Amino acid sequence: MSSLLTPQRFFAGYIFDLDGTVYLGEALLPTAGETLRVLRARGLRTIFISNNPTHARADYATKLTRLGVPTSIDDILTSSLVLVDFLQRRMPGARLFVVGEEPLCAELRRSGFELTEQAHNVDAVIASFDRTFEYRKLQIAFDAIRAGARFFATNADRFCPVPGGGEPDCAAIIAAIEACTHTRVEAVVGKPSNYMIAAALNLMDLPAADCLMTGDRLETDILMGQEAGMSTALPLTGATPESALAGSSIRPTYVLRHLGDLLPPSVLP
Repeated sequence: MSSLLTPQRFFAGYIFDLDGTVYLGEALLPTAGETLRVLRARGLRTIFISNNPTHARADYATKLTRLGVPTSIDDILTSSLVLVDFLQRRMPGARLFVVGEEPLCAELRRSGFELTEQAHNVDAVIASFDRTFEYRKLQIAFDAIRAGARFFATNADRFCPVPGGGEPDCAAIIAAIEACTHTRVEAVVGKPSNYMIAAALNLMDLPAADCLMTGDRLETDILMGQEAGMSTALPLTGATPESALAGSSIRPTYVLRHLGDLLPPSVLP
């Protein structure tokens, strides 16, 4: 039996995940561009959020614009940006060892943090999606945490969807560091955390009940939206197949074949 259920009304605001929801690789997913154009033409608020810290917000805005969805950097929220805010509130100017890629490192440097590989000088270890991960980085993280450094992470995704499959994501980095240090990560700031949804609602400037969270992962996008009191929509275009719904306790409000199913029947051609 199909689980498909689609909205019958518009929402004042729409929060969209990116990878596996709006695009996959270098192509918009079917109906994504048309759907976003309709929502914007009606004056509805649309923003984009991503747990993926391997690109700067400007890169995401440029990519969406190149793919036919003109987007301002101010409408992009990433786990990197949330991490910066998180650290500035708790450890301003801290010395960090980052297991991550250059876009995240650059964001942290711009925000006044010192990055170091000297384990005895590290105030906090940051785990992130890192396709340059190697034993040397694990050793520094190990030494720093054993010397008293705190331990945070940008996100806890198990994999990042890419055309033809996926890439191991930050959950693998967290697990490696936890396993050797016998220390649990203190906070993960990306979806589905309270830090991420608070930042998204602040950017939306709308009550949660007036917003729809749309994303392709039950354990991040849908769970975060539910816990915030939002309606949620799961497109079957990314990480979660329809068959996974039956065995999950996380139930989206709507299940979509593609983003075009967000549009109420009254506006469909």
